[in-house]
Amino acid sequence: MGLTALATAPGGAVLAAEDLSMFGTDPWWLVLLKAVFCFAFLMLIVLFSIVWERKVVAWMQLRIGPNRHGPWGLLQSLADGVKLMLKEDVIVKRADKAVYILAPILAAIPAFMAIAVIPFGPAGNEISIFGTRTTMQLTDLPIAALYILAVGAVGVYGFVLGGWSSGSTYPLLGGIRSCAQMISYEIAMGAAFASVFLYSGSMSTSAIVEAQADRWYLILLPMSFIIYMVTMVGEASRAPFDMPESEGDLVGGFNTEYSSIKFAMFMLAEYIHMVTVSMIAVTLFLGGWRAPYPISAFWEGANHGWWPMLWFFLKLQLLIFFFIWLRGTLPRVRYDQLMKLGWKVLIPVSVGWLMLVATVRALRNEGYDFSRIVLYVGGAVLAILLISLVVDMFRDRRAKAQEEAAGPEPAFDPMAGGYPVPPLPGQTLPPVPRRVPRRERELVVSGGPDTQSDGNASDGKEAGGV
Repeated sequence: MGLTALATAPGGAVLAAEDLSMFGTDPWWLVLLKAVFCFAFLMLIVLFSIVWERKVVAWMQLRIGPNRHGPWGLLQSLADGVKLMLKEDVIVKRADKAVYILAPILAAIPAFMAIAVIPFGPAGNEISIFGTRTTMQLTDLPIAALYILAVGAVGVYGFVLGGWSSGSTYPLLGGIRSCAQMISYEIAMGAAFASVFLYSGSMSTSAIVEAQADRWYLILLPMSFIIYMVTMVGEASRAPFDMPESEGDLVGGFNTEYSSIKFAMFMLAEYIHMVTVSMIAVTLFLGGWRAPYPISAFWEGANHGWWPMLWFFLKLQLLIFFFIWLRGTLPRVRYDQLMKLGWKVLIPVSVGWLMLVATVRALRNEGYDFSRIVLYVGGAVLAILLISLVVDMFRDRRAKAQEEAAGPEPAFDPMAGGYPVPPLPGQTLPPVPRRVPRRERELVVSGGPDTQSDGNASDGKEAGGV
């Protein structure tokens, strides 16, 4: 029996009614084997991603990169892991020992859990493992996407508790930043997820992939894909959004006081989280395990057997390269820019896009044709743009009137209170005095002006000499 029974709504919309009867029937040894495979898959991907990141960034910066351990340096991340395990495990004096030890574990374990509901192949086309027919997925749930959001939100507790339990200021600030960043970007990510739920008619990951048989949601929901791509970088705390461990102002952030295997677990959790959010992007927007269009159109067996795992892996590596490309290209943003992007840009845009997607789905379910939908949506967008233009015009006029009534602003004092302070919005720094050339300087010594240079008198150099 296939995975989904496709139901047609009154407007011709296709909704996926998931059939999860094939899950939960595997013998215990096969479930254990699948779990070990998922764990090993994540570990190998992390080891490869670390080496690949160092190689790609070195290539971008015209460097060689790791080339000592293994062929072409492929065992460099394995050597780094062994080195971290052999380093001294230090526990700082002011730390809360129990929470200090528990925090890396709490950060790493949830990062492994999301892969349990990621489909590597079609559930309706089972494969044979030691003579037993099974699906290429550990399990699936009617609310699998909500399960992914839940386990992703739990992982931030490890970073927050790690920063708090260290008993130091900079790790505490890093933990607080991690919590604020997760809250800011989780809302927009949830709205991007909800758009996928509306179009697929299901929260099951396998049903969402089946619903992309004709077109990927990258094409149907481009704004949701863009929003998710931004939020997944923020959720993974990767550059340019790596504020919780910003070396420039936090010396390393929440993991400053950690060493040895506990530091390695924090690093492992970060990379696994990067792989996990990339897997989610592949599942929700890039067709999951489905072969790309040119291949699937000319090869009927591209989505059968073990081939789907290859397409999934290639899409996953493409998104991991996107993470590496961002880190090697963009500088770190300021914290206020990070919060402004999350609260003032991503959340309003994601909520507005969600309302637009819901409106289109409702119109299609009521039987309206596509031309009317385009007309209504286009008219609504133009009306919103017109209203925003009028509001901006009146707001600018009112702001100019208030500035004229208030008069000139007082000069900015960069040493207010005896300490150097940056200018606030609307304030400007005083002009820097121009440096006087050395020839035109009047040098004053004890007794009055002199024509000698600022060197010793025994140099024999005249003031007018070169």
